[in-house]
Amino acid sequence: MADQKEEQGRASPRLLVLRALGLGDLLVAVPALHALRRAFPGHRLLYACPEWLADAVELVGAYELLPVRGVDEPLPIPHGAVDIAVNLHGKGPQSTRLLQAVSPRVIMAHSGGGVGGPDWVEDLNERSRWTRLLQWHGIAADPRDVSLSVPSVAAHLPGATVIHVGAAFASRLWPAERFAMVARRLSENGHRVVFTGSAQERQRAVEICDQAGLPGSAVLAGSLQLREFAACIAAARLVISADTGAAHLASAYARPSIVLFGPVGPERWGPPPGPHLALTRDDLRRGDPFADSPDPALLGVTVDDVLSAAAELAPAP
Repeated sequence: MADQKEEQGRASPRLLVLRALGLGDLLVAVPALHALRRAFPGHRLLYACPEWLADAVELVGAYELLPVRGVDEPLPIPHGAVDIAVNLHGKGPQSTRLLQAVSPRVIMAHSGGGVGGPDWVEDLNERSRWTRLLQWHGIAADPRDVSLSVPSVAAHLPGATVIHVGAAFASRLWPAERFAMVARRLSENGHRVVFTGSAQERQRAVEICDQAGLPGSAVLAGSLQLREFAACIAAARLVISADTGAAHLASAYARPSIVLFGPVGPERWGPPPGPHLALTRDDLRRGDPFADSPDPALLGVTVDDVLSAAAELAPAP
């Protein structure tokens, strides 16, 4: 039976999606991925991204991961093996040329490099950007369709308030002492607080936990596999995070969330409608995502701002 399924998979036409980026990038593409799955039920669906995202790709459903490390190397798939290729990576031309090199029958991408498509619009919400691309190609797509499957693994401390302490760049790092003060106050108000982050962010999480006066067992940063992290967010009472994958997971599972924005505002990466509040100071924004210090728009968000938002979304028991 397994051999029969494998043979059927080889016989099915392939649809390849390229988005060789990170977790948040995958999660804002979920509405487009769902739309493609509905539009091409007979295709074998491949998603080209870094291998560490395998757990998240599984939660999207129906897609197989094609491991790639970026767009600087040829795609690891035979020439002519792809029927439809979809560029959700960027506006090109490099990413589009990568897809052209495998000679698909159809390429869906933004206009340029000999490919027909919609013009790239810089100031769009990322979920809308990719559903708009599909709509241009006649595919119904809803940018609010962000849901993921819930991981089969048990959540660590279901009902916890998750404070995600990290971010990919210093421009999005809210000060540790402010996170600590929020954690202390929420804990005093009856919240069970845990701290998440990557292995590289574990020391920051430990320092914040110590400053908050909470036990070391509250630090989950660096100890969770991706599916365990998703399960933690899916079962959370409240999620507090910078504009990162944690915030997009909270959107996917409709968990109350507070998202802190710095160099790029919520109009570009903000959450969909739901129990989510975006906090920032637009009037202070410097706008350099690669700066080596927090953006003033992020620093303009105070501890009291976050605590007020928490009281609105998850009142004390």
